Order: sequence, then structure tokens, then C-alpha cells
Amino acid sequence: MSTEFWTPLKLSVQIACIAGIIVMIVGILLGKWMAKKQFRGKLFFETVLLLPLVLPPTVVGFLLIIIFGKNSFAGEAIVWLFNAPVMFTWWAAVIASIVVAFPLMYQSTKTGFEGVDEDIENAARVDGAKEWQVFFFISIPLASKAIISGGILSFTRALGEFGATLMFAGNIPGKTQTAPLAIYMAIDSGNMSLAWALVISMIIISFLMLLCVHLIRA
Repeated sequence: MSTEFWTPLKLSVQIACIAGIIVMIVGILLGKWMAKKQFRGKLFFETVLLLPLVLPPTVVGFLLIIIFGKNSFAGEAIVWLFNAPVMFTWWAAVIASIVVAFPLMYQSTKTGFEGVDEDIENAARVDGAKEWQVFFFISIPLASKAIISGGILSFTRALGEFGATLMFAGNIPGKTQTAPLAIYMAIDSGNMSLAWALVISMIIISFLMLLCVHLIRA
């Protein structure tokens, strides 16, 4: 049971960490840009960014297969670059986690940057600070609570991803079988002790993550 328990749990944490880092970087940059910019089509663009939050996971998985499948432009480019398709690989699970977790990070960072007082940013510019200095030393610190909260929520969402991962990355033990997939398989095979062990572990991790969010926002 040790391998059956630790391998998917470790894989889930690794995938969630990689996805969380990527989502945090992109979410901060895009959240900052969208918080201060006004342009035609902004509402439509923002709706597209948030769409994975409300779409069924199977729909997300289907779209990922269409976008990154062997017959797609992106799929052919990946095969040409890496001599292997991305589907049913570890990276497919990472991509699926990124897509479903990104809206939480984006929404949180955008809200955080919208709450930053522009007078403080402008004062720094008047004192000679460059845009990158304003961004890193003024904007990010002032929006840090929202950024950290978004990062934790994104990590938790990536950790629990099931549907899109199953369709796009598959359920390959030791390779793409994350903890949620392992729980499903354990229940299906009647291995309730393994299912309970994984469920309790996921509950504990998720509880601690959400507790951190509440403590940060307090």
C-alpha cells in the first residue's frame, strides 16, 4: 500500500507545485495589466480567461485534446520539438492543472492590484522609480495578500483536479495517476483502506491550505 499511497500523492503535489508556480507568474503579470488597462473587448477577453472556472472538467479536457492532439498545430509542433506527443504524459497533467487553476489566481491578483492606491505608485514614479521598480517594490507588496491567497487557492485547485487530467493525461500509475484518480480507482476496485488514506490526506492538505488563506486575509 505504501507505493500505491505515496506515488499518486507525491505526483499530485509535484504537479500542483509546478502548475502553481506557472499560474502565479502569469496571473500576476496578466492581473496587473488587466487591472489598469481599458481596451475594447476587455470584457470578452476576461470572460475567456475565467471560463475554465465554470466549464465542466470534461469540456476542458476535450478542448485540451483538440488543441494539443497529434492532429493539431500545437500537437504537431510539440512532436517536432520533443519527438513525442504531450498527451498521456506528466506534462499533460500539468497543463490541465494550469488551465483549471489559472482563473482563481487571475481573479485574486486582479482584485488585489485594483485595490492598490495609484497615488502611491505615481509618487514613486515622481521620485524617479522606473516602471519595473514600481511593479516589484510598490504594486506587488501592496497586493501581496491577494497574490498569496490566489496562489494557495490555485495550488489547492490544481491538487484536486480530476476530469480534465483523466481525459488529457490519462490514468497511468506512476506517471499520470494523481491522488484524485487513485481514489477513484481504489473505490472502483474495492480497496477502501487506500481510498480512505488518500481522502484523509487530501482533506488535511486542503484544510491547511484554506486555513492559511483565512489567516492571511484576517
